[in-house]
Amino acid sequence: MTKLNVKDYRNPDYPIEDMILNRWSPRAMSGEPIDAEQLMSLFEAARWAPSALNLQDRFYLYAYRETSDFELFFQLLAKGNQAWCDKAAVLIVAFSDSQLPDGKPNPWHALDAGLAIENLLLQCSAMDLAGHPMTGFDAEKASQDLNVPERFVPQCMIAVGHPGDPSQLSEFNQAREFPNQRKPLSDFIREGKYQ
Repeated sequence: MTKLNVKDYRNPDYPIEDMILNRWSPRAMSGEPIDAEQLMSLFEAARWAPSALNLQDRFYLYAYRETSDFELFFQLLAKGNQAWCDKAAVLIVAFSDSQLPDGKPNPWHALDAGLAIENLLLQCSAMDLAGHPMTGFDAEKASQDLNVPERFVPQCMIAVGHPGDPSQLSEFNQAREFPNQRKPLSDFIREGKYQ
């Protein structure tokens, strides 16, 4: 299978590192397993993400394909995501701790989780693995079915696997199997005050 050249689809307006530009969210995965060392490298990358007050207020639950837990995780997904991620080697649920150590609300937990998730996804890309984050899942069911205490908030699920053949996807997903564009900087940055 020919590796997709991200630069055929994306052209930044200013210089950025290739590792940032090359990160995208493929759906086509081969079904080939990844080993424990590969998976732990992804979590190691997440571990080194910054966090407010160095709380490191995130954790992950995961299930390998071909295990009984995989089906439990798979059933948490929205139907649209189930349509393509059955060939993922691993499904991950990322959580953040909504409480500070003193029991007060943690206003930064979602940010901290997002920073760590991006590290994990960049590591996927660096290892030539497909990593696809998904918000299309039943967060309440994830907490219940995975026996997670209420203080921990499910932020997303992530499908990880070896890149697969896009022709194995549905026509709908084949049409979306390429790195997408981003809004221009002028849409979301301003100097000084908002108005």
